[in-house]
Amino acid sequence: MKLLSCFVAFCALAGTGYAEMPACYKSVNSVTWLVQNVDLAKQGWIALGLSDIHEYPDVVLTGKDHGKPVKMWAWEITGRLGNLTVDMIQPAEGQLNAWNDFLGKHGDGVFSIVHEVKSQAEMEKEIKRMHTLGVGVLQQLSLDRDGKRVTYTYFDTEPQGKFVLGLVYWPGGAPAPGPPGKVSHLAPVVRELEPVSAYWQKLGFPAFRMEHATPRQDSSYRGKPLWFAFEVGYQNYDQFSYEWISAPATPPNIYADFLKKHTEGIQHLGVPVDDLNQAVAEYEKLGYHVWQSGAWGDVGKKDSGQYDYMDTDSIGGVSVELIHAYK
Repeated sequence: MKLLSCFVAFCALAGTGYAEMPACYKSVNSVTWLVQNVDLAKQGWIALGLSDIHEYPDVVLTGKDHGKPVKMWAWEITGRLGNLTVDMIQPAEGQLNAWNDFLGKHGDGVFSIVHEVKSQAEMEKEIKRMHTLGVGVLQQLSLDRDGKRVTYTYFDTEPQGKFVLGLVYWPGGAPAPGPPGKVSHLAPVVRELEPVSAYWQKLGFPAFRMEHATPRQDSSYRGKPLWFAFEVGYQNYDQFSYEWISAPATPPNIYADFLKKHTEGIQHLGVPVDDLNQAVAEYEKLGYHVWQSGAWGDVGKKDSGQYDYMDTDSIGGVSVELIHAYK
């Protein structure tokens, strides 16, 4: 969403911003999305536009988890939400690993945002860089895919950064994402923005550009008027922006709901639409209803817009924000 009042609390290019951030982080390869029932999530998201589906019912992964050798089994599907590649994974139950730790703590949801490196040497170089900054490897896993040995490294960034930062090395290059436009942003919800921004800036990423959302008469929550203020921090990258949200527990709102159910993490995907009413109607036909609504600017005029959050949490722990911007 776009907001009215801007508080420039940090500069996106300040100090140890982009100058120290490896180029691989400027674009996203995929998200690792963990679910307890991959078949349920798959069917739900196919109806919402997940395409180019590939299913792998018996994936075997080897590597290290929390520094210890591990062999893991999972059921995985891959697909595309336009420009966002999704690796949706149901890990086998009873295994002790970071994936099941995440599901036990958060429930279904996006575990990691993954970036592609061009070689194993580049991956090892970044592991060393992160180590010097105090960040260890949470999990490193390899699997055979289409005759190639693909390796993922997941850094232990979730406690302070609120999601797991991931790398992938795919010999010959990972499959390219679809055309741009389907997903505009990824949005974590956190309790406090400033310490999270400072953490990512320490790792070389841009600090958040802070904005303050003021109360509006045209906001609603579950069909009732919603009058509340909250804070947003933005980071802009090549494909997507990240929209970090911190909101009060009261009055009731979708962000507080997410924190109660999942704790901090990626709460929604932003999806721009040409006709908001039509898009909402299509979701409602599938059984997903408006959870929260809002707007920015002078609605109907340039630099204004409206948005509706749809209650898709039941099919993977992530909501969809349908957005219409007036140009």
